[in-house]
Amino acid sequence: MPAAKPNVLFIVLDTQRRDRLSLYGHARNTSPNLDDFAQKATVFDRAVAPAQWTVPAHGSLFTGLYPGAHQLQQAFQALPKEHITLAEHLQAAGYHTVGFCNNPMLGLLDTGLQRGFHEFYNYAGASPNRPMDMHRSGPRKAAATWFRQTARKVTNQFAHSDLLFRASLNPLLVPIWSRLVNYKGNTARSIDDLIDYMTAHRSGANQQPMFSFLNLMGTHMPYRPPQDVLEHVDPTIRHDKHAWRFMTEHNADGVSWISPTDPPLEDWQRQTLATFYDAEITSQDIHLSRLFDYLKRSGALEDTVVIIAADHGDGHGDHDYIGHSFVVYQELVHVPLIVHYPERFPVKRIGTNVSTRRIFHTILEMAGLYPDSEIEALSLTRSLNGKPDPEGGIAFSEAFPPDNLLTILQDRTPELVENRKLTQVRRGIYHQDHKLAMVGDSIENLFDVAQDPDETSDMAHTQPHVAEALRQRVTQFVADADKEKAKATYNGGVSKEMMDNLRALGYIE
Repeated sequence: MPAAKPNVLFIVLDTQRRDRLSLYGHARNTSPNLDDFAQKATVFDRAVAPAQWTVPAHGSLFTGLYPGAHQLQQAFQALPKEHITLAEHLQAAGYHTVGFCNNPMLGLLDTGLQRGFHEFYNYAGASPNRPMDMHRSGPRKAAATWFRQTARKVTNQFAHSDLLFRASLNPLLVPIWSRLVNYKGNTARSIDDLIDYMTAHRSGANQQPMFSFLNLMGTHMPYRPPQDVLEHVDPTIRHDKHAWRFMTEHNADGVSWISPTDPPLEDWQRQTLATFYDAEITSQDIHLSRLFDYLKRSGALEDTVVIIAADHGDGHGDHDYIGHSFVVYQELVHVPLIVHYPERFPVKRIGTNVSTRRIFHTILEMAGLYPDSEIEALSLTRSLNGKPDPEGGIAFSEAFPPDNLLTILQDRTPELVENRKLTQVRRGIYHQDHKLAMVGDSIENLFDVAQDPDETSDMAHTQPHVAEALRQRVTQFVADADKEKAKATYNGGVSKEMMDNLRALGYIE
């Protein structure tokens, strides 16, 4: 029988496009191990990321709020303390909380997203830390701690300084720091360490439930997949000098990872990006197979809620954008979401629009917290088995433009910033089969994403009544977020006892 408070494993596949997973119909068999794992899970076909890049997206995953409400929208900001994080809730409820993170935005920047973790292991940066480091002692440990703290301070300086950030994107420097400072972390080590950590926890006398968070960066730029995996994905790539030259130049130009394409990429360039990206998916999937095998072999699947999602996707010239900085098109915010916990989540595919911010509510419900509250009401269990969806099948996404990227583009291509309206917030709303995209207060596009998943046919002028109705919903959504910001504390109906526990731990005043 599963424990009253199950263990929870939350895996974020950073920068993972939904449409490039074979699980969701991609022509290439990019994710066979994930596909196999999902065979016994609930698969959400219309999961929507609340933001288009890492920091605000994780802010939503860890608070259950949209970016406009939680206010963590830039790399140099910190999550307001009045917003209690997922790990803080779970720690106060008696969970042991541990993170294994490959993204430097989460592991090194002082965003507040590490709050509530008993232990947080960071695999990115000049001085990664691993569980084995806990056993060091004496001068060696002191030196490693000093260097790690210094490296963290330096990294935060880059987040706060436009000058330093701009210098780091010089094509002569990008190939150096992207390799030497473990920009994408180390997928293999983080998964091995997680397996070892879970093994030790399960074999010990400690019956404390555990919340484990794993962030993997394999599908983030730069793309340098193993040669054998790349050739497995596309056997012709070895002799394509054109493609190799393009990828070498693209990997070295950090600004090209974030910029609108002007002129648009040629078909062969987009295909090259797609091939290298697919190989990165496959390489990461091979590493994930070890974790899936362990979960099955150890019996952990019997008492562990496993949730796998992406924080956002990535653009490869789709809609003339690269990266994930400014827009809310499908390639950025339509993401994978898989939940394995047979006791509450059946083997089923769900076609309702759901926001991945509701992972927060779902995990807290699975942990037995806050019954009959606003938190429980938004759990993804409320979107199963034909029940009326608590949000009416509506999901939003918000793209607050990253200030440091804007500064660079305004220097390089000010006309592009103006023409593409890159300084304005973009928002998307999904309702049934329709999706409205807005820039500022103006309607940008209306799509039928069921019939047109690539968003190539704008219907805003042919169905103005639909566009206007959705625009009004977005306006109300923004007004509601402003009201949320005015609240002293977001607790979603948390009990007085739990608030007292959080207060005793110093999470709230």
